[in-house]
Amino acid sequence: MFILELTYTAPLERVDALLPAHIAWLEQHYAAGTFLASGRKVPRDGGIILAVAPDRPTVEALAATDPFVPAGVADYRITEFLATTVAPALAAHRETLPS
Repeated sequence: MFILELTYTAPLERVDALLPAHIAWLEQHYAAGTFLASGRKVPRDGGIILAVAPDRPTVEALAATDPFVPAGVADYRITEFLATTVAPALAAHRETLPS
């Protein structure tokens, strides 16, 4: 499982101009089952996405396709973790520690 932390690198006016494309990108990956949760950080200086993927290179490549990235309005920090304890709604994504 991965935490994708976006940090805005441009004024909110530029971010907001790209928001419809970013939302469409989010919806595409929710439909594919890759994204589990997302939202704005408080204060609004970026956002967070909780994602599942087979490996880190896949997530890095995916983050690079966010319309915010090529437009230069956000950077990503990606944290991988093993979700060994999850809520019932996320049971399909429970992981086990390596032996």
